[in-house]
Amino acid sequence: MSDFVNQFQSTLQALDKKFEGNSVLSQFEAQTKLPKSYAILSSGAFYFLLIFINIGGIGQLLSNVAGFVVPGYLSLLALNTPGKDDDTQLLTYWVVFAFLNIIEFWSKAILYWIPFYWFIKTIFLLYLALPQFNGASLVYTSFLKPFADQYILDNKSVEAAAKDFAKKVDDVAEGVSSAVKH
Repeated sequence: MSDFVNQFQSTLQALDKKFEGNSVLSQFEAQTKLPKSYAILSSGAFYFLLIFINIGGIGQLLSNVAGFVVPGYLSLLALNTPGKDDDTQLLTYWVVFAFLNIIEFWSKAILYWIPFYWFIKTIFLLYLALPQFNGASLVYTSFLKPFADQYILDNKSVEAAAKDFAKKVDDVAEGVSSAVKH
């Protein structure tokens, strides 16, 4: 238990150091005499509480913001890195996110009956988006890739299909032209 407490305290201290230059959080700290990390944690808790309660349908909006803003920010950061690992992870997220949005669109009537749906969706989207969990890769390799592999052709298959299609068009065109000649 003391390991957890020590780890939690060190995380709070790291948050305080990370946001040292933030004027809003510095003003909060000066006025309340509480560390900046308390403001960050309470804001996050309030955000999730609003999603959980879902007053006036705000849960859907906040869930979608979490699904776009966090991975969008991470994608902007990834565009400026030389490696491709983060790019692959985020591209995988966006593929999974698009698939989930299509499923959600066609099953909204059912999903609205699930208690705390937006709260569960937000937690799941953060699990998918954050690189610490690598959730998007797991969902993609477990569910989407086996399904997609059945329908996505590799380049050689596409070239062969294009040549086959071109041959069929030539055959039909030849048949039409020979029919016109007679």
